Amino acid sequence: MKKLLKTLLKLLLFGVLTVITQIGGIVYLVSLLISKKWNKKLKFKTGLIFIGLYLFSTFLIVPFIAPIFGRERVNHSEKIKPTNYMTVLLNRNYVRPQLNNLLSKTAKELSATAIEIHYLDANFPFINKFPLLPHLSHNDGKKIDLSLIYQTENGIIKNGQKSISGYGVFEDPTANEYDQVTKCISSGYFQYDYPKYMTFGKINKGYVFSKKGTKKLIKSILKNQSLGKLFIEPHLKSRMSLNDTRIRYHGCRAVRHDDHIHIQLK
Repeated sequence: MKKLLKTLLKLLLFGVLTVITQIGGIVYLVSLLISKKWNKKLKFKTGLIFIGLYLFSTFLIVPFIAPIFGRERVNHSEKIKPTNYMTVLLNRNYVRPQLNNLLSKTAKELSATAIEIHYLDANFPFINKFPLLPHLSHNDGKKIDLSLIYQTENGIIKNGQKSISGYGVFEDPTANEYDQVTKCISSGYFQYDYPKYMTFGKINKGYVFSKKGTKKLIKSILKNQSLGKLFIEPHLKSRMSLNDTRIRYHGCRAVRHDDHIHIQLK
């Protein structure tokens, strides 16, 4: 019975690591094999082997294999940064070269401003249709989520977020705005605002949504002809007076988009 439970635990760990990082399950299996063959007694031996092998794979192996699958890491610069470095550590920062080009052109467009592009989940490095949970469509290298822009009460742009994860702190509709959020939830789509449980902690409580800064970011993105769609909650689209036909509503089956912007290639 004890042996069976250990086997089930290993299978569960394999599954969780695969779902979260794509490569973690395979790395875990290799770590088990190395640990079994390495006779040296060492506390947490398998765990230490896994961490070392995972980091080696993530930073030195995966980036060289991903282009075979048509993907590459998001290129970082002074204007393009991850909102949370866990995105990089979990291999959720891969895109097609065309999307990197779109981000680079947008960053150049914003070069004279204080606005930076802070990205959230993109895609895994390998295999189309491999799900990047909890997202419904981040599975082909064409999609990436970007953080909203915030400012101080005095209107000074701040390139920080309202949560540690970058998700889950919403810019709710006002009393005078169309409330798609309530409509979806009242229609039974309970998952619509579930990212509120995935903030990993709220920060920068003095920051407020920057209508001007976020609109500037979106309008800079819209200048790229390679952009296929941009998802943001309807009340924010209306609030920022945006009317480009590529700005779409994502539907109640997804999650609300007033804590981030979703963009994707054609």
